[in-house]
Amino acid sequence: LKLQFLYLIGPSQHTPTTHHIMSLTMGGEDFQHMLRILNTNVDGKSKVPFAIRVVKGVGRRLAFVACQRAGVDANRRAGTLANDEVERIVQVISKPEEYKVPTWFLNRIRDPKDGTTMQCLSNQVDNKIREDLERLKKMRAHRGLRHLWGLRVRGQHTKTTGRRGRTVGVSKKK
Repeated sequence: LKLQFLYLIGPSQHTPTTHHIMSLTMGGEDFQHMLRILNTNVDGKSKVPFAIRVVKGVGRRLAFVACQRAGVDANRRAGTLANDEVERIVQVISKPEEYKVPTWFLNRIRDPKDGTTMQCLSNQVDNKIREDLERLKKMRAHRGLRHLWGLRVRGQHTKTTGRRGRTVGVSKKK
């Protein structure tokens, strides 16, 4: 696979009609423009770490560590990956403990239900957040009640802001 850079420059640098265009053309029969990784569509034109960040639960740092542990060059385009390389990256992302990724890298440390440390991915992230909110509401914690009432949770002022959907102003008596 060859990546070709085309530079189209106008007739002179001093004329106002100069066009500077740089395009990246990707060809080849083995290039994929869209990849499917962990039930998520991934852009094949972007570089591997930035492409796999589209998967929910994979951040910037984990993406680079996954490429490193899977033995994939971080400067390659995602569309040039072979199926076995994609599988290695998926393995590292889904089970990072087996590849000696430190526990503080993971996004679910000491789960309140079972106490395990794990990496949540895609729809599992939404499920865990929903479970946590339900647990807070059930135990009648302050944060859970604020979520239940639809108010701001993190200590913001609510006297004058966040009035969307509520009545605004003072009603006069007649």
